[in-house]
Amino acid sequence: MRIAVEAAKYTGVVLALGFVFTILGVYDTENNPFWHRLVFWTSTMAVGAGASAAVGAFVWGPRFADIPAIFKIAIASLIISVPITLLIVTFFSYAPWTLPYLAMQYGYVLIIAVIITSAAYVLQGFRENKTKADPSGDPIATFKERLPIKYRAADVWAISSEDHYLRVHTSLGEELILMRLADAVRELNGADGLQVHRSWWVSKAGVSDEKRVDGRSLLVLASGTKVPVSRSYRAKATDAGLIR
Repeated sequence: MRIAVEAAKYTGVVLALGFVFTILGVYDTENNPFWHRLVFWTSTMAVGAGASAAVGAFVWGPRFADIPAIFKIAIASLIISVPITLLIVTFFSYAPWTLPYLAMQYGYVLIIAVIITSAAYVLQGFRENKTKADPSGDPIATFKERLPIKYRAADVWAISSEDHYLRVHTSLGEELILMRLADAVRELNGADGLQVHRSWWVSKAGVSDEKRVDGRSLLVLASGTKVPVSRSYRAKATDAGLIR
């Protein structure tokens, strides 16, 4: 149900933006038939949003946590601009698909992609700084506002990454939310927990036991779920007293 709600929101935003851009006739499209503009802009919004979500989850994930933001913005923009450029030349390819023509269209799209990606990064930074600046803010309580009401009184035991979603493990059950693990870890900065794997964050209170299987450490949550501890996070888990 949660995934269906997020999908409905995504569809609604795409359709709304597509309709607005159609009415405005952006990109010198006002002389094209209405249906042509509507299909083009709706498709463009869908492709752009989908590409941003897919690329963002990869580029801004923990695997590239140490890369400066400017390079992440550049990489994301370069990749996102490819499908959008192909879509534009497909709808408005009155000129032959020569390399100079494609490069010119790609350049136009890339400039816009850099601006939008940079703005999204700055906006996210403002949100994080606002959360950190609130001395009375409880990171766990703030994070639980993303969950359905029935889970907001629960204890958060762990968070695991599943594609573009996070599975939140609580004392009242599990729930999926649309969010990147890297963003969740930043939001939970200051909470009594830590990341123990590129796909897992755990709360110290949620860990009931530790097991060793084939030389690997596994943390056992109060629910019985086993959480792997990767080598790169083993030292931090040891310092936190979660593993021996």
